[in-house]
Amino acid sequence: MKIAVVGGGSTYTPELVSGLTRLDVDEFVLQDVDPGRREVVGGMAGRMLARQGYAGRLEVTGDLDAAVTDADYVLIQIRVGGQEARLHDETAPLACGCIGQETTGAGGFAKAMRTVPVVLEIAERVREVGAPDAWIVDFTNPVGIVTRALLDSGHRAVGLCNVAIGWQRSFARMLGVEPSSVEIDQVGLNHLSWVRQVRVDGGDVLADLISAHGDEIAQGSGLQRRLLDELGVIPSYYLHYYYSHDAVLAEQLDGVPRATAVAEIERELLEMYRDPNLVEKPALLEKRGGEL
Repeated sequence: MKIAVVGGGSTYTPELVSGLTRLDVDEFVLQDVDPGRREVVGGMAGRMLARQGYAGRLEVTGDLDAAVTDADYVLIQIRVGGQEARLHDETAPLACGCIGQETTGAGGFAKAMRTVPVVLEIAERVREVGAPDAWIVDFTNPVGIVTRALLDSGHRAVGLCNVAIGWQRSFARMLGVEPSSVEIDQVGLNHLSWVRQVRVDGGDVLADLISAHGDEIAQGSGLQRRLLDELGVIPSYYLHYYYSHDAVLAEQLDGVPRATAVAEIERELLEMYRDPNLVEKPALLEKRGGEL
């Protein structure tokens, strides 16, 4: 099995490929257009794989065709325009009294307009030179729009988001059970979704969860507790941009853009990854967002 990671210079990549060794992977290829990032991140990924005793092949390249040729799975995690474009997405809408955010609203749509054409170009190369019936796995935001574009263009694709697994692990901790015993039933599209059932041993415990842990859940969602009680479901964190629009807008007008904070975290992570003695993901990565 060959897995290609397009956008392999992401600071998430070492943890990603490390986790994928649970599968029978013969070859990882990390592709990125930024030579500096792919060298640093590729080195970190190589050390983590070596620590696990991975016996397969790891290649780091800037050549897209080399990466996706004969690949069985192509994971796409790109950011067209980099953090500078994200900063624009998060700040430009504020002048119109709108929330700036990279996956929803005006900022999310701007990101989609930049990103979809590039992702479709990558997907066409996968169709032409990838393995027969290769899967495209999209991690690129706004994941709902990007994945829909892939499917509408006839590609064999799936979009992944960490919201559901994040809730599963949180609920398991609150209930004192293993995450594998918790089943989440949710509706909606990335990233706008609602948890409508939480099943443990076949029984729905959502109402009990809200009753006993509603304050903590509301805080994690950026919402008021009363909203959970009124709805009887648990909205995704991203829905607080709508339910609490005015409050979030006020915070954004006065605060530091998330893009600025993320750019600093990225800088620190890349500096850490340069350390040849670092062989496991640093705790700082958790502040970057996302979950594997």
